[in-house]
Amino acid sequence: MNIKEILSKVDHTILTQEATWEQVKEICDDGMRYGTASVCIPPSFVKQAADYIQDRLPICTVIGFPNGYSTTAVKCAETEDAVNNGASEIDMVINIGWVKEGKFEMILNEINQVKEACHGKLLKVIVETCLLTKEEKIKMAEIVSESDAEFIKTSTGFSTSGATFEDIEIFAEHISEGTKIKAAGGISSIEDAQKFIELGADRLGTSRIVKIIKEINGSKVNL
Repeated sequence: MNIKEILSKVDHTILTQEATWEQVKEICDDGMRYGTASVCIPPSFVKQAADYIQDRLPICTVIGFPNGYSTTAVKCAETEDAVNNGASEIDMVINIGWVKEGKFEMILNEINQVKEACHGKLLKVIVETCLLTKEEKIKMAEIVSESDAEFIKTSTGFSTSGATFEDIEIFAEHISEGTKIKAAGGISSIEDAQKFIELGADRLGTSRIVKIIKEINGSKVNL
């Protein structure tokens, strides 16, 4: 697998609390330059980024982030606003407490309501695997597969840890055909990125891969 193929699966990401427009703009420039799948940025920058990118690259943003315990109505309102501002991909965080309480029908209903608010845009469902048991990961793979969402996503990158190879193996075994996997959080090397893809991840949420390529290539783009 070559670097260009890996980059084509990367959601080039900046979600830090102190992110500025100059940093987001650099992420957008790098995403366009290196052919990433999208840029994943804070909701407050979506409209500015959409005006800047001019449809040259998909814009992803986050909903209910990072804790997931906003009400369903708030998540849907956030989603509507993001889509209206130019987001073409939405990464939502589920209510982890509902998982612990076994409220799976409520989780499924919320995912589908958020998907409806996407108005046809792509939806990825963040389940925060580091907070789940293996049984809960399997159950969420089944729930997301049953839902109208396109992706199950491992992590926000803001909890106790990010994606693991085991997470992807579990999801790959238990999702239904048509549901895709996004690994996110802690992906810090090209070797790890490749392994996540080989195990079944269709997308990678990371900022580090592009940084590595920039360090290797300097200002040149020769992939």
